[in-house]
Amino acid sequence: MAKTQKTQAGFSDWILRQRKRAVRAAWGVVILVFAVLGLYAFVNVGFTPYQLSERWRLGAVEREWVSIEEVSRFLPRSLVAAEDANYCLHWGFDMAALRAAIDSGARRGGSTISQQTVKNAFLWQDRSWVRKALEALLTPAAELVWTKRRMLEIYLNIIEFDEGVFGAQAAARHYFDIDAADLNAVQAARLAAILPNPKARSASQPTDRVRARSRSILDGAATIARDARSACFET
Repeated sequence: MAKTQKTQAGFSDWILRQRKRAVRAAWGVVILVFAVLGLYAFVNVGFTPYQLSERWRLGAVEREWVSIEEVSRFLPRSLVAAEDANYCLHWGFDMAALRAAIDSGARRGGSTISQQTVKNAFLWQDRSWVRKALEALLTPAAELVWTKRRMLEIYLNIIEFDEGVFGAQAAARHYFDIDAADLNAVQAARLAAILPNPKARSASQPTDRVRARSRSILDGAATIARDARSACFET
């Protein structure tokens, strides 16, 4: 009997030690995540996981980091109008857009710029539940650490605009042979219009569908500028 009690006590101690280790490990992960987010609040994001995979596959990619001050004001407005019109109003998740997407049966929709930034900066591209869960955990953390302006700056520097073409500067040169600072309203709307499927669309040789979407984005960009929904990322 005494031996059995001793064995049970030993097992309980082992369970307690494992729980403590798990808690310490969890706190370690949390601290690491916030440390990286804090670093990226001031330091430009290096190669993302997807960029590295494309670099490996293609041999090279086009990318050049530019500050949001070096990007035409039309492009951030167009990206927000196209991808997340309520960007300045939510904390990472646009629940109204998500519900509308679910109700309409859309395969894609309700994914905010915040979510897309986290996914592109830290995660992989598949639609697995694991990736979605990590995205859901990281998004509010990023919103807590980064300003909306910084979030959008990271986003427009790491998203893909064509096969192996990442960021606003590379996209402006690739499609229009100009710097991102020189994009006009139509060009900016065209770049936004080719998302989220840039490999199948072209900003410089737009189809009728891309042209129509560009016109809609032009109107949307003007609207969010007029009603101050661009205030969080414009100075």
